[in-house]
Amino acid sequence: MEIRIDDLSGMKVAELVREHLQSMADNSPLGSMHALNLQQLKKPEITFWSAWQGNDLLGCGALKELNSQHGEIKSMRTSTSHLRKGVAKRILQHIIDEAKRRGYSRLSLETGSMDTFEPARILYAGFGFQLCKPFSDYKDDPNSVYMTKIL
Repeated sequence: MEIRIDDLSGMKVAELVREHLQSMADNSPLGSMHALNLQQLKKPEITFWSAWQGNDLLGCGALKELNSQHGEIKSMRTSTSHLRKGVAKRILQHIIDEAKRRGYSRLSLETGSMDTFEPARILYAGFGFQLCKPFSDYKDDPNSVYMTKIL
């Protein structure tokens, strides 16, 4: 698996981001969906990675700099045909390693509270993320779970 910084210009990546947005819309009530579209992912404070095996897109993830000490995980997604193959674990570890390299002291994320998001919450907990209060611009929302990890 090769994980590389991606400029979000490729069709396969655009389709995976669209799939991610659709899944979030299908599983999150209006006003509780915090997934970013292609344009939002191109902001300078966000680094986006895609994971590949040859020409096969396996998944993606992003790191948003909230400030010089705090990053946020965004747009974690595994291609449907590669679920349960360790793709998300590899991308998550890559993002954690990059956050440490940047000198962040904390890494946080928002995910859904519904059952469909349970595998994501289990993945993050397995990497040492713990429940926390809303951070950055997030507000208390029964449809969201906030997690953080001290690096």
